[in-house]
Amino acid sequence: MAIFLKGQAGPHEEIELMKRAIDSERGRRLYSQRIGTVEPAFGNLRHNKRLNRFTLRGQQKVGTQWRLYCLVHNIEKIAAARAENIQ
Repeated sequence: MAIFLKGQAGPHEEIELMKRAIDSERGRRLYSQRIGTVEPAFGNLRHNKRLNRFTLRGQQKVGTQWRLYCLVHNIEKIAAARAENIQ
């Protein structure tokens, strides 16, 4: 069951707004950048770190586990960039 506040747009209105935003010329340009910026991070976490599902229960614990995985991902990126600069 969904609960909406008075005056709040329904869920379908938000979806339609997003569709229109992505279908615009600017939206297509911005969304195409996602492939090179966001998707590799999720791929790394899922396949290299084997984060297929969370091992903890509860929103706070899952949030902490997610942030730890992201922290490891970012530290590896920094280490790789530094190693590249040393050579």
